[in-house]
Amino acid sequence: MVLEMKVPSPGESITEVEIAEWLVQDGDYVEKDQAIAEVDSDKATLELPAEESGIITLKAEEGDAVAVGEVVCLIDTSAAKPEGGDSPKTEEKEAPKEEPKAVEAPKAVETKTETYASGTPSPAAKKILDEKGIEPASVSGTGRDGRITKEDAVQAVPAMGTPTGGSRGESRSKLSMLRRKVAERLVSAKNETAMLTTFNEVDMSPIFALRKQYKEQFKEKHGVGLGFMSFFTKAVIRGLQMYPAVNSMIDGKEMITYDFCDISIAVSGPKGLMVPVIRNAENLTFRGVEAEVKRLAIRARDGQITVDEMTGGTFTISNGGVFGSMLSTPIINPPQSGILGMHNIVERPIAKDGQVVIAPIMYVALSYDHRIIDGRESVGFLVAVKEALESPEELLMDGNVKKALEL
Repeated sequence: MVLEMKVPSPGESITEVEIAEWLVQDGDYVEKDQAIAEVDSDKATLELPAEESGIITLKAEEGDAVAVGEVVCLIDTSAAKPEGGDSPKTEEKEAPKEEPKAVEAPKAVETKTETYASGTPSPAAKKILDEKGIEPASVSGTGRDGRITKEDAVQAVPAMGTPTGGSRGESRSKLSMLRRKVAERLVSAKNETAMLTTFNEVDMSPIFALRKQYKEQFKEKHGVGLGFMSFFTKAVIRGLQMYPAVNSMIDGKEMITYDFCDISIAVSGPKGLMVPVIRNAENLTFRGVEAEVKRLAIRARDGQITVDEMTGGTFTISNGGVFGSMLSTPIINPPQSGILGMHNIVERPIAKDGQVVIAPIMYVALSYDHRIIDGRESVGFLVAVKEALESPEELLMDGNVKKALEL
């Protein structure tokens, strides 16, 4: 029996996928549920498992765009598994050995004696060519009988900016469907929103002190590290609850405001930027946020993230600081109306109590859609985030660190 394998629907509104890579070859024996291909949709890269065991026949090439429901391969379920588990391969016949042929003696080649004038540089020209590492054979002489003159040598020396024999190769590769969709969304966000960015700085000393004191206990008890994302997520939730307009989005002529906080976190995966969502983050503890961030990051890194895990989200946090970014203007993740950019933490001189001290400082940036978020809300939100990060024990932990960290 020959089974036709069709492209399953990866999610709502997705009508087409692209064959990113075949993980098997035509004629291989595959086991049921074995991953046979990676397919790109405009939202994620997913694995395509074999529906039955048997010999596979591929019906699409890598890079082909195929509609959901279209046949991409056939599986002959009646075929027996080859002994040893190897896929059947065509036997290679030995090429017949050729009889050694007699080698003819080389014919005498007439040599032409080069005269002084036939392509030989003058002493002045030779000096110039030697200094610049240019072979005389590559220069056309304009002197008598083709002799290379000083002017010929000067003309042969490349001008500034002219290629001088170094590598100038280039490669061309097709953008994945996911990358093309990301590009479309970024351009759309710039063109269709009134995007502005406001900035502030955060003294991370209090969070550094808390992590230094409790991170070992936290990891030992919960099995996850106490990172910065839990503090930032908690601070963002506080800001969203204080300024609901930042937790809103435009739908036609209406403004939708959410009473829950689904926080999207931008992570870098093997196929590009992915933005999984922490659902109802307002109900999670520090441990819950850290565990969810770790779970989603691992799934994104391993290419196992699903469309459902990246759908929705009311606000986004992007951490460019892990790559060393000092400051940036993050682009809104539509249809959301705001995104917070975190950056690297650097020791900088700041004023405290009338004195200059050195402290770990992070610049933060909020990009927002000015169509529904005014300056008051945007600046107020970012100040609320700053206050929470600089007074975490009071504003994020209700004055009880051990209880908040479940220690």
